[in-house]
Amino acid sequence: MHAEHFPTYAELLERPGALRGTAWEVFGVDDELGTLNHLTPERVREAVRSVRRGVRVNLNLPLDAFDPPLIAHRGSIDHHVFGLNEFHRDERIDNLFTQASTQIDGLRHFGHPDHGFYNNVSGELLTAGEPALGIQRVAEAGIAGRGVLVDVGRHRAASGRPIDQDSNEQIPTSDIDDALDRQGVSLRPGDILLIRFGWLEHIRRPGAQRTNPLVSPGLAQQEATAAWLWDRRVAMVAADNIALEAWPATESTLTTRAERDGMLGRSSHSGMLHRILIPLLGLTIGELWDLDALADECAHTGFYDFLVTGEPLNVVGGVGSPANSLAIL
Repeated sequence: MHAEHFPTYAELLERPGALRGTAWEVFGVDDELGTLNHLTPERVREAVRSVRRGVRVNLNLPLDAFDPPLIAHRGSIDHHVFGLNEFHRDERIDNLFTQASTQIDGLRHFGHPDHGFYNNVSGELLTAGEPALGIQRVAEAGIAGRGVLVDVGRHRAASGRPIDQDSNEQIPTSDIDDALDRQGVSLRPGDILLIRFGWLEHIRRPGAQRTNPLVSPGLAQQEATAAWLWDRRVAMVAADNIALEAWPATESTLTTRAERDGMLGRSSHSGMLHRILIPLLGLTIGELWDLDALADECAHTGFYDFLVTGEPLNVVGGVGSPANSLAIL
């Protein structure tokens, strides 16, 4: 990052030894923010120019939006309100899973079976209360920048190719490019990319039934997807589906040496694009972002860029956090 030339994804693949295919040390040997480093003060100041009307749009679902939870091991919150007397109220929230609703995945969320965690941080350090790669790093820096909505769901429907919301259809980056062209907006380095597939609208419609097992369309599990995001210097990417990428990753061709050699058994994480984006590239991602109202506003005005902010919980050693995000149009 300190060099005049910023490496392309192809150049990352040419790095020597253990650095091959990674962005480790690109932002510094001790870096813990990854691509959020693209949110420079100059880019944040420029992002303010995207505010035209001062309209604020919430991008967060309620913490208890899903009952039963979408992911079985992420339970429902238990909210207690109490008072010390009749003119006072206090509260606590038990059983809070920070990634059960609108969320930000921190850089300790995923490691790569062949490489490890981002910037070669030891997995032994990634415990509660230990700061390495914790979500508090993001909270300390804050998230603010030019957001760009790409409404792939609306674009595909208008093109006569609606996304199959009850499948794990892999959406190629060509659909993103086509939607951006249709919207008349382009990406700039440091942008926060918000992708609307239309999945949340689909599962929240009256009478909707969840598929069992749960599936959703999403980004194609291809190295070309990672290259597309990296080469555009996206600071962060978030979507309105369960995993940003297609879920489950059963149609993925991505693999690891550990799995091929039989050192690691297959699991629900096999083939996931997460394994490239988070630990190798240091890309912060968001899931289950509520983008429907934002999409309506953008379609009404014809402007698809805005100021977007996010402030995760300041939990030392946190893996992820509710997004606490806002678009200002």
